[in-house]
Amino acid sequence: MSRTIRELADDLESGRATAVQLAEAALKQLEQKQATHHVALSLARERALQRAAEIDEARASGEPMGRLAGIPFIAKDNFLTYGTTTTAAAKILENFEAPYQSTAIEKLEAEGAIMIAKANLDAFAHGSSTENSFYGPTKNAVDPTRVPGGSSGGSATAVALDIVPFALGTDTGGSIRQPASFSGVYGMKPTYGLVSRYGVVAMASSTDTIGAFAHTAEDVALVMDVIAGKDERDSTTLPDLPHDSLVTSNQPQKLKIGLVKEYMTDDVHPDVRAAVEKRVGDLRALGHEVDEVSLPSLKLALAIYYIVVPAEISSNLSRYDGIKYGLSAEQATSLDEVYGLTRDQGFMAENKRRILIGTYVLSSGYYDAYYRKAQTARTILIDEFTRAFERYDMLIGPVSPTTAFKLGENTDDPLKMYLADIMTVAVSLAGLPALSVPSGTDGQGLPIGLQLIGKQRDDGLLFAVAQQLEAN
Repeated sequence: MSRTIRELADDLESGRATAVQLAEAALKQLEQKQATHHVALSLARERALQRAAEIDEARASGEPMGRLAGIPFIAKDNFLTYGTTTTAAAKILENFEAPYQSTAIEKLEAEGAIMIAKANLDAFAHGSSTENSFYGPTKNAVDPTRVPGGSSGGSATAVALDIVPFALGTDTGGSIRQPASFSGVYGMKPTYGLVSRYGVVAMASSTDTIGAFAHTAEDVALVMDVIAGKDERDSTTLPDLPHDSLVTSNQPQKLKIGLVKEYMTDDVHPDVRAAVEKRVGDLRALGHEVDEVSLPSLKLALAIYYIVVPAEISSNLSRYDGIKYGLSAEQATSLDEVYGLTRDQGFMAENKRRILIGTYVLSSGYYDAYYRKAQTARTILIDEFTRAFERYDMLIGPVSPTTAFKLGENTDDPLKMYLADIMTVAVSLAGLPALSVPSGTDGQGLPIGLQLIGKQRDDGLLFAVAQQLEAN
């Protein structure tokens, strides 16, 4: 049975468990599941157990405890951390040890949380299935013949398998929400800038966000409250939200909610549509008003995303040149060969595909035809969301048009793989918060997620509505 952060914290405070016991139990559970599901890329055993012992000692001495003191967690392997390598699941960073930790990790550790391992992902977070990892795919927690979603598939699986009560992920175009939906857990993509990106391997700097997975909305809200906030090392971070605005117990009364018409077409699997329609009934039973709303520009969102994001990827990945850090091709005999061979050997096919697309749309003669037009269309899409939120407090729809697909089913068809993100990329382009809420299963028992979408900085409302649905 899944244990929440609150339940584990109660055990620690009462003396029924120690931080060392929880860390050891999580590590043991991870080792048991690793062979069947390939959740993690590295363990932080020594550092985790040392920190757990220090927390137990401090608790015994009566020292004040942080909100997550002694709670184990797993971080996606694109967070810079001590005690492990940080590979981003890419060969080019195979042996990279970070000289500092990300802001999110530092904040969690300041509250006493204990990182036990680094989770698998699509290399450099490029993917929707965690099949693009240099180290092999992670398998779905419910059905190991299927994908867990991506790119944060290892983190979602770690929570779904009850290895840890929460895990960190990143979401650039759906990389938390989609694996949360496929794995039957909660997954939060916050407002852009709510959480510092400092110390996280960059994918696309205008849409990268830091979020969390957990079994309850309350647990996700607590973790997000810990890691949110202004950071001088990330100029895109927003001013701090009011204290405890993410974990408020105040329940919304009557909200006006828009069901996105473009997300409920015949292209969506009937079981997914039925699950969303059931949630519409649940929301109405809670006293909320739910109407259909149309955002016509959503049909352009995927095209916009796969122009803008590869352009940013091609720029961000230019730093991996075989000179500064990471892999360097030893057989190279010239500087040009160092660059070429290192990048050829160190990047996977999907990384190269996105670099090529991004470089092309930014190149002379094509910038205006593609990149500038995509950014113009992005502005139109953002304006449509803004107008929708003048009439509605929140929007809803599916996270994905299907449940988890089979391992290998889409690997030979990049377009089909990209279509897995069709319901999540628009929210990322607009910088909005969105929460994947477990909402039943399909006829095969595979999880389905409902996507709650809010205005910028309205993250707390999503948690409040999710908690209402939990209790319903």
